[in-house]
Amino acid sequence: MTDLNYLSIVELSALIRGKQLSPVELTRSVLERAERLQPTLNCFITLCGDAALEAARIAEQEITAGQYRGPLHGIPYAAKDLVDTAGVRTTYGTLAYKDHVPGQDAVAVARLRQAGAVLFGKTTTPEFGSQCITRSPLFGDTRNAWSAAHSSGGSSGGAAVAVAAGIGPIGIATDGGGSTRIPAAVNGVVGLKQSLGVVPHSQAQDAFGNQTYVTPISRNVMDTVLMLDAMAGAHGCDPWASARGTPAVWDEQTPPSLAGRRIKYCLAPKGKLVEPSVEQAFQAALNTMADAGAKLEPFEAGEEFDVEPIWRTVNHTVWRSRFGKLVQDRPQDFSATFIRQIESAQHFTAADYQEAMFARTRLFRHVENLLGDADILVTPTLLRPALPLDQDLYSPFEIAGQRIEGIRSNWFPWTMPFNMTGNPAISLPNGFDAAGLPIGIQFIGSLGRDKALLKLALAFEALTPQHYRQPIA
Repeated sequence: MTDLNYLSIVELSALIRGKQLSPVELTRSVLERAERLQPTLNCFITLCGDAALEAARIAEQEITAGQYRGPLHGIPYAAKDLVDTAGVRTTYGTLAYKDHVPGQDAVAVARLRQAGAVLFGKTTTPEFGSQCITRSPLFGDTRNAWSAAHSSGGSSGGAAVAVAAGIGPIGIATDGGGSTRIPAAVNGVVGLKQSLGVVPHSQAQDAFGNQTYVTPISRNVMDTVLMLDAMAGAHGCDPWASARGTPAVWDEQTPPSLAGRRIKYCLAPKGKLVEPSVEQAFQAALNTMADAGAKLEPFEAGEEFDVEPIWRTVNHTVWRSRFGKLVQDRPQDFSATFIRQIESAQHFTAADYQEAMFARTRLFRHVENLLGDADILVTPTLLRPALPLDQDLYSPFEIAGQRIEGIRSNWFPWTMPFNMTGNPAISLPNGFDAAGLPIGIQFIGSLGRDKALLKLALAFEALTPQHYRQPIA
């Protein structure tokens, strides 16, 4: 079974369709690995073994009867514990909902179920997905797949670690400010935040002002494509959900290429520190693109990319509206870090919120203007590799040899902007630092042009196979 751990969906589905591999056999292998690695990694809140094996048996019967549904049929996946799963405990990462069982699936889950995928577990998330470190009073810390001394990132840390550690080939994550791309980068996997509206968000309470996304996470770009193909498409729960940008499984005769593509790049917003290993990896990636025939042009990121205050005004206001009374009534159920985030929004006014939304519009127009004569923008995903396991959101952290304040604005200034603008953005593996910690690179495309972005991600991935390694587990 060890050989199954790191096979892609493309490889696994070929074996399943050819009846060389049983979905039951595959699911049992996934569950065994999850149970073995869980004490070390702590990346699951719930494993649903019996239900998963029953779903796998049904998939096997359907395939044997000639009712093959497509490349996800019989493929095990885990869903982040923010995403509703009918009949399966969904805690939202908090003690307040530790026994909560939803009555219906989120749209993304329902669509993977329809595609024949097999849910085997729920992955860890901080309280309501509220920070870039996957930690909660409910379960403790989730460790990085490459180093037990480092954080998994967040808030989709459990999903990224489960995929990176070869427990399951794919997972459902979410991204409200980088929550898919951050853990993807620090665990050496692929994390996409698709265009706003490509995957319907049935749990967003403000569907019109939404900047959060239900996303795929995987070990390679094509597996992300196959997941997105199943999850995407119009739905009445989400006003932005439409068929725009919905990718299809690749059927082009020629492989994607960077030749002739126009790429604008920037290492960091003005005034931000960058870890030398990240800068070196980024320059190496630019050289790879140039050697492949891409046309490179730098762009500057000034105050228009100082997005954290805007992001915080919007998100913390939303969180205070949603969770303020819960925290007031049950403060013992929440961490001091979560409570501090909720309380920080009490001085924001309606005018402050609206000004942040105006700034969101200006940022969108600026990003689309940059992309007016470019195929993609390219940045590092993060300005340093993984944080120490004991790092707190509000504590200083080290970057480029200096201790600084402000994790959001200084560690992941490049992820938050594209939640606000809606542009598709994907984090790809981009090498390792001297300690063996993964580094990520981010590609950003025009709104609705997800397929074009994914094609260039595929092209870069094909040029950098050395970045796709397996942690020792």
